[in-house]
Amino acid sequence: QRQAARLDHSVLYVRVPRLFEDLALARLDGRFPRLIDKLTRAQLLILDDFGTHSLTDQQRFHLFEIVEERYRRKSTLITAQLQGDAGLP
Repeated sequence: QRQAARLDHSVLYVRVPRLFEDLALARLDGRFPRLIDKLTRAQLLILDDFGTHSLTDQQRFHLFEIVEERYRRKSTLITAQLQGDAGLP
């Protein structure tokens, strides 16, 4: 993260639980398109604490849209706090 910032790349760090809170509020107050744009514009998006909470269908959809929009264009780093069989498929 620091090296990317030193190289003048835009870096955005977001905790996944907070991301979904922000997305829900943004849908209510009309900021949703701007928030999605901010998440997809950063050169490096760091999504921290993935897997600490179960996701709703809508949250999974939003996460897919963000990752899909960034795919092959921008870097995305996802960190997880998973134990045992709770890992990703």
